[in-house]
Amino acid sequence: MNIGTLLQTITLISGVLSILLILLQQRGASLGAGFGSSGELFTARRGLDKSLFVATIVFVVIFILSILGLLIIP
Repeated sequence: MNIGTLLQTITLISGVLSILLILLQQRGASLGAGFGSSGELFTARRGLDKSLFVATIVFVVIFILSILGLLIIP
């Protein structure tokens, strides 16, 4: 297994996980939004929401670095 194949595998896995983590995050999906209420409340991220946010950033950075590695290594 050469470095190019390894980087392609890392790119594929990190891309799929990034998509899944982005889709798992909720933003402004309160019950009042369905009835036209425009009252938005911005709070700090806590618990699972913060963990998903940090994991998303990590996997996106891994994705970008692996793509740059594929561009540099022929």
